[in-house]
Amino acid sequence: MPRRALVTGGASPLGAAISRALAAEGHEVLIHAHAGLGRAEALAAELCAGGRRARAFGADLTDMPATAAAVEALLEGGPVQILVHNAGTHDDAPLAGMSEGQWRSVVDVSLNGFYAVLRPLILPMIGTRWGRILAISSISGIMGNRGQANYAAAKAGLIGAVKTLSLEYASRGVTANAVAPGIIESPAVAAAMPRERIAQIVPAKRAGRPEEVADLVAFLASERAGYITGQAIAISGGLG
Repeated sequence: MPRRALVTGGASPLGAAISRALAAEGHEVLIHAHAGLGRAEALAAELCAGGRRARAFGADLTDMPATAAAVEALLEGGPVQILVHNAGTHDDAPLAGMSEGQWRSVVDVSLNGFYAVLRPLILPMIGTRWGRILAISSISGIMGNRGQANYAAAKAGLIGAVKTLSLEYASRGVTANAVAPGIIESPAVAAAMPRERIAQIVPAKRAGRPEEVADLVAFLASERAGYITGQAIAISGGLG
């Protein structure tokens, strides 16, 4: 059954793959962006040209009142029953050299941003007695990573949040899960890590593809996954 789905950070390489996968399932996709709003609008136009339903919108997830206003405007078109919180950022440094700004900026987008976008959605969602809440965590949130105390803490926080949400709303037909990708192909990964290094780190000897993560997300957002909730599912080629 088609639903309304909101993807934060929907114009990133991974977010775009998730948006396309959800659109292919017949859902109306609301593609969030902040700095990348132009890319989100182009993606929405691409999906609409292919006969799908999509629209882009902008919001700074670190500004909770502005995010609430943007989401409430979207709710005028009906409840959003699928949320994929993919927005995130990283600003790496060993903790001893990490500034307060580096800590706060990463936690604000990844973890506080999850609260900012979900809070206006949750009551309309549970009112429909059906919902899927998906947080894109990271293998770093499970096993840690040098120089990423801020990022790992934020991504681990998402896991704790979905585990709690699963307890609160399972009886309302709402599931909540985290997906924890490992090393996934992107321009940033290609620039930072040669294939030879990835082969040394990852048991599968390669980086994952955004489409592989998107396929998992689309499944967890479907009717078929109604009995899966409160889980953190790694998709990492054996890493971690």
